[in-house]
Amino acid sequence: MAPRKNFRNQAKKEVKPAAVVNKNGVKAEATVAASGGGGGFSGTKIFTWFMVLALLGVWSSVAVVWFDLVDYDNVIERAKEFRFNFSEVLQGKLSAYDADGDGDFDVEDAKVLLGLKERPVSVVLREAKEESAVKEPDAVPPPDDDVDGSQNTDVESEIQAAVSLPPISDDFIPDDSRDEATHPYEDENDAIDTKGELVEKAQPQQTVEESKQYNDQPGSLETKEAEAESVPEPEADVEPEVESVPELEAEFVPQLKENAEDQPKDKLKEKAKKKKPKLLNKFEKTIKTEIDAAEKLRKKGKVEEAVRAFETLVLQYPQSPRCRYGKALAEDGLAEKMLSNDMLQKAIATYKEASELPNATPDLIKATLKKRAERQQFLGRMRGALATLEKLVQIFPEDVALKNDLGVAHLLIGDNKSAKRVYEEVLAVAPSDGFAKVHYGFILKSENKIAESIPFLRDGLESGDPGTDDGRFYFHLGDALQRMGDDSAYKWYERGHQRGHFASVWQRSLYNVDGLKAQPWWTPKDTGYMDLVKTLERNWRIIRDEALSVMDKTTSLFVPEEENLREKGEWGQFTLWQQGKKAGESCRSVPKTCGLLERYPEATGCKRGQIKFSVMQPGTHVWPHTGPTNCRLRMHLGLVIPKTGCKIRCTNDTRAWEEGKVLIFDDSFEHEVWQDADSYRLIFIVDVWHPELTQYQRQTLSPI
Repeated sequence: MAPRKNFRNQAKKEVKPAAVVNKNGVKAEATVAASGGGGGFSGTKIFTWFMVLALLGVWSSVAVVWFDLVDYDNVIERAKEFRFNFSEVLQGKLSAYDADGDGDFDVEDAKVLLGLKERPVSVVLREAKEESAVKEPDAVPPPDDDVDGSQNTDVESEIQAAVSLPPISDDFIPDDSRDEATHPYEDENDAIDTKGELVEKAQPQQTVEESKQYNDQPGSLETKEAEAESVPEPEADVEPEVESVPELEAEFVPQLKENAEDQPKDKLKEKAKKKKPKLLNKFEKTIKTEIDAAEKLRKKGKVEEAVRAFETLVLQYPQSPRCRYGKALAEDGLAEKMLSNDMLQKAIATYKEASELPNATPDLIKATLKKRAERQQFLGRMRGALATLEKLVQIFPEDVALKNDLGVAHLLIGDNKSAKRVYEEVLAVAPSDGFAKVHYGFILKSENKIAESIPFLRDGLESGDPGTDDGRFYFHLGDALQRMGDDSAYKWYERGHQRGHFASVWQRSLYNVDGLKAQPWWTPKDTGYMDLVKTLERNWRIIRDEALSVMDKTTSLFVPEEENLREKGEWGQFTLWQQGKKAGESCRSVPKTCGLLERYPEATGCKRGQIKFSVMQPGTHVWPHTGPTNCRLRMHLGLVIPKTGCKIRCTNDTRAWEEGKVLIFDDSFEHEVWQDADSYRLIFIVDVWHPELTQYQRQTLSPI
């Protein structure tokens, strides 16, 4: 303030008139004063005061600019932001620029304009009034893809038993913390893998075998679509991240390109006719600008502010479903930003509250419950999601898409029977629905109704409908055709390869790591596991004798193969390690064999493989099939091999076993087995990690 004070003093000195002595010896200044004291202004006095005021104004302006007392740029910018209308200022309409909401324009408003004071929440909600005044008053623009429910990830990411999850840090690995009051019947099987293991592209855990369940790991918040997984080597002291693909949403499923060129005209017209959802009830249209203002914050990614804004609206309008739905969306976004399951559970509860408020529009109920089901599935609450979808179908019984979602929910908990019933209902009213067809075909094939499944799988894939372009469906259609002796199977495998689902026509595994060496047959030297191979071959008789001891017909520990891979015959197995875990009871029956393997972690620690004895009786044929992953190699040690009649084909190369010798092949390639001998064939199967996988990858890849 010192410069201003000095500047004012300087101005006073300069405007003081100099004393002038007239011819009578009297100072002119005194004359003026005397004349002023006589009452009445003279022309000279008026002119003098005019000059004084003018100079004060000039120098005051100079002071303001020179000493930068006011940030004019900021004022102008703020004036633009609030549409400062100078014509209204001249007319005295300053209340229009009431920035602090007190009903007038004063010093406090100026502070807000200059950024010296924050605006109240009520004023923030009022900012969008002028912008939204020109918009259609009947509908709020859909908040991104969360409102209209048109985004396919709500359904498709949940139906892909092999679709990868989006990248999520370890702090936000979906857990299954359950609210027992809400979900008293949740299974432990619904829990998510939370130990930093790689969550991958969801394909069926038994890609070759007919899976009896449609199990899927829950999706993520939004998904990068990746056809194969790749696990990078972490840098020193860097916490490993979970590799993926959806959140949650997931977005998560490879789909056909829906360009105008390759879409039927009727579908394009149908899309063009699609209307915006009606989310506002009659009352909410009167507060639309306030809702829009809060929604604008959410769309801009200001989720914390959006949550606060919607909380204020919910307090003001507790019976507004749209305000409650906006709060749920904002909490959902905040959960993603914070990587917080607790916040996501809060959003799930708020979605439910919004759907149950009176006067909620049908579109809002549908959007709210769909979102709730999606987030429940993300957290692994499959049964809770099923209940939500059942409620949706009860409310909207004519909505085919919701019934398709419900069918998927049944499949995700392994209830194929209920899923089949749902898809039969869908196809009864929508016989050309491709989504229902591929899933119905999948169920038929899991029931071993091979011939019946083919037309549904084929027609569903040919429809190009969203959710049908999945490697699993290409695989099962080709497999069904092969079993029927139809060579067109390879046409579908080729198409699946072109769509990016398979590494090649021969190599059709679905849980893959990119860049690994791919060849059907391997030598011990190729693998680098020479010591393991030598140990197996040197001790093959010990291993054989222990296997024979558990094959005694009265105490046999071998169990039939249950993966539906046999065309005919008998095939039994006795497992010692599964998914990197030792079967203690089994190893007690063959202690020497297990003891030999204990020092080979490439085998015992292979979470994507098994160690087991395999016995096959004469007259057995195993269909052409592929293993689920390219992350392992399979060793076969011959124990009891008939002289003729036993052979294995991998791609187009057929070989035979020898007693005491190890065969090594990559079972992600198509292979087939014949046992046409006169006696049983006994081998020892040892799966090992692919040699090119790093130690970090071996630790973080999820089990299969």
